[in-house]
Amino acid sequence: MAQSKSHETFDRPDDVVMGSDRGFGIVFGCFFAVIAAVNLWGGTMGWTLVWLALAAAMFVIAFTAPGILRPLNIAWFRFGLLLHKVANPIILGLLFFLVVTPTGLLMRAFGKRPLNLRFDPAAESYWLVRTPPGPKPGTFRNQF
Repeated sequence: MAQSKSHETFDRPDDVVMGSDRGFGIVFGCFFAVIAAVNLWGGTMGWTLVWLALAAAMFVIAFTAPGILRPLNIAWFRFGLLLHKVANPIILGLLFFLVVTPTGLLMRAFGKRPLNLRFDPAAESYWLVRTPPGPKPGTFRNQF
């Protein structure tokens, strides 16, 4: 294996486990039932019976023959993995550029430096003396 220039290796396997077929049927049965309830609450009766029929079918199949739902469960699982690969970098990038970067720029603009990393050539030490002093050294035994 070639030596990586990064401190992290990305070649480890993902331990993602697909849910059971019965659980898939129950979740989608509940989902279709909620859609039917929202349609019923909104006053539209046209599609409500279709959603109720789908919910009932999913519940019946989930409890009697969950193996029938296996292909749908696999397709849904693979769709979730695809969303994970695509959406995670986008969401994390947006979070960084829309939240973390403006926060850092505002802190820099107002002179806030939480780590106090300024170099002082006249300083003998960068040690910060605490008053009152911190916890006794004996309290740090067995931290983990």
